[in-house]
Amino acid sequence: MSQDVSQEEMPESLRTAADADRPRGILTPSDRDFLLGRKTDYTDHSKKQKRNRIRRRVRNAVLDFSILFEYLEERDRNTVFDPDDDERDAYTQGITDMLAFLHLGTMGYHTPFKDMLSEGVGKAEQRLAGSNYRMVNVEFNVDPVGQIDVDDVVEKLEDEEFAQLTDEELRAFVRLLTMSDDFSPDETREEIKDRVDEYTQQVNESAETREQKLEELTN
Repeated sequence: MSQDVSQEEMPESLRTAADADRPRGILTPSDRDFLLGRKTDYTDHSKKQKRNRIRRRVRNAVLDFSILFEYLEERDRNTVFDPDDDERDAYTQGITDMLAFLHLGTMGYHTPFKDMLSEGVGKAEQRLAGSNYRMVNVEFNVDPVGQIDVDDVVEKLEDEEFAQLTDEELRAFVRLLTMSDDFSPDETREEIKDRVDEYTQQVNESAETREQKLEELTN
């Protein structure tokens, strides 16, 4: 259980999920207050009981998904995954964290996560196709990002050699950038927004130029 964190101090990605007025989900409002440290007047015995109830509820929620997959109507499923605009980011974060919870929780499980993920995606594809003959290949690999040469990355950026940057270098560089004390998400967001129109115009112009050149070559 974490220490009490006020709504203002809480990461923005958690504020919707942690809203005290949000209706019950897998967790009751009381469960959330317990896990978020908003209610602390528990004895050791009541804490143990609370954790046991949360574990049972999560386990039964996992089993419920077999029923939801097989019997929840498509229109209901579509509604579930169509959040209001003001909670879309929080909902996306919730789906991401659900996958993270499953990946972390199934480490050491007798069936590897990647096998369950592959089978699950395969079942969904068969449901979409309406046929068990629909076969797909699902690839899932966890490749750790290694050490990068920062000077080399910066040099590529300065020379606008963006195509030479690897996905590994991009991910590592962005992570290092966000760890810098000088990095400000809000300022970066506004600066990028200011440049979007210029970037879009250049992209459109390059596309038009390409089409003109292609037409000249094919006529």
